[in-house]
Amino acid sequence: MDWRKGKWGGGGPAAVGKMAYQSLRLEYLQIPPVSRAYTTACVLTTAAVQLELITPFQLYFNPELIFKHFQIWRLITNFLFFGPVGFNFLFNMIFLYRYCRMLEEGSFRGRTADFVFMFLFGGFLMTLFGLFVSLVFLGQAFTIMLVYVWSRRNPYVRMNFFGLLNFQAPFLPWVLMGFSLLLGNSIIVDLLGIAVGHIYFFLEDVFPNQPGGIRILKTPSILKAIFDTPDEDPNYNPLPEERPGGFAWGEGQRLGG
Repeated sequence: MDWRKGKWGGGGPAAVGKMAYQSLRLEYLQIPPVSRAYTTACVLTTAAVQLELITPFQLYFNPELIFKHFQIWRLITNFLFFGPVGFNFLFNMIFLYRYCRMLEEGSFRGRTADFVFMFLFGGFLMTLFGLFVSLVFLGQAFTIMLVYVWSRRNPYVRMNFFGLLNFQAPFLPWVLMGFSLLLGNSIIVDLLGIAVGHIYFFLEDVFPNQPGGIRILKTPSILKAIFDTPDEDPNYNPLPEERPGGFAWGEGQRLGG
């Protein structure tokens, strides 16, 4: 800054702000589409509640209001709200963003329709189970499902939780459940996410490879027509699965790496 003229070099603060905006926009657009859409929807829903534009009572899962009063939006909105802004919200958003993105950029890369179908299948099962358990928001269970599927597909990644506990990736959902228990939260949410994640993993990855096994889960052609694109962006830069946590928890490396 030239203090005598009161001007910033390189075009002034407006130019700096514009460059920061463009950099942030580019980073945001590099997030794969499904992860970007879901994470953004969760953040915007929480922001709307914080600004008192809507209330959680308009969002929560209530079978009577859904099926008798046709408030169908609750089938979706109960997956988008993780509570008021605080530690629990940030913790869930970090895990949702990281593991949703790594799944989409890893085992689902180039298979957006299959990823969307996993969302629909997992959401349907959780809604079905939600009829029998007293859960009003299922977003945290959905996050655990994503973590479970990623962890089973990356069994040799070593994890570190808060620098205190070392383990391999398949134990991550159970470690998170233990952490929830320590915080005094109900583990029903975690168990639901693990159960649905295991059902999907078994039907998609295990059963078809068994003697006499068949592929039960088949992505509908309409989803493939909508979401799958034939050409892949050569400049696409995926998030490395070798760094699954990115923070003090969930950080790890592949065995032998």
